[in-house]
Amino acid sequence: MRDVAAAAASTGRRVLPRNDPRQYDDLAGEWWRPDGAFAMLHWLAEARAALVPPATRPGALLVDLGCGAGLLAPHLSGKGYRHVGVDLTRSALLQAAEHGVSVVQGDATAVPLPDGCADVVSAGELLEHVPAWPRVVAEACRLLRPGGLLVLDTLNDTALARLVAVRIAERLPTVPRGIHDPLLFVDADALVAECARHGVDLRLRGIRPQVGGLLAWLLRRARAARASGVAPVGGAPRIVPTWSTGVLYQGRGVRKG
Repeated sequence: MRDVAAAAASTGRRVLPRNDPRQYDDLAGEWWRPDGAFAMLHWLAEARAALVPPATRPGALLVDLGCGAGLLAPHLSGKGYRHVGVDLTRSALLQAAEHGVSVVQGDATAVPLPDGCADVVSAGELLEHVPAWPRVVAEACRLLRPGGLLVLDTLNDTALARLVAVRIAERLPTVPRGIHDPLLFVDADALVAECARHGVDLRLRGIRPQVGGLLAWLLRRARAARASGVAPVGGAPRIVPTWSTGVLYQGRGVRKG
């Protein structure tokens, strides 16, 4: 908690508990800065959208659970979906609406949409932020029509993930300090089993930022900050597959008919 407090003091931010949703109000101006505090969420949104095929019918619906400020929206452009975003944070939803998302303020465990309404449900960087992730999984699967697609990414409940995503990453400019509570990280095998209980055969793969691209991005950002205090835009690293799901992983699964 001491390093979180120190980081907050240095930026003028209030000190909040780990994973407190009020952090997103404090960081509202960061959402659409490609080289800001939520930079990695942009990279992950692009990788998640790549799992979503073009819509196969008119009026197809994609429900984006934990949509934040709508970072998925640019990467869905032209795919033919109505994009509905669900989030608790009003300041984020106002920005999502500006990017063409139909927004719903609400809890991802109780979405006010009918059973089987969605062709695609996305749950990106959400499950590791909720106190009862199986309830979110149940809700995501409820929303899917038979043959519908679930896409997600989250952090694994491993010692390696806690080291990389908290102890190391929160000292880099890609992850705000205190944004994660490692007690909420999601065991990969348990997630697959929970999806299967609700009729979704989830397939996982590990993902990570491309190392060379990440190092180059960090170097450009540091140089720009020293020169002018303003980080450059562009040159974002790609998210690529990796052999291990031990830290960050991506899931894709279809609901059985």
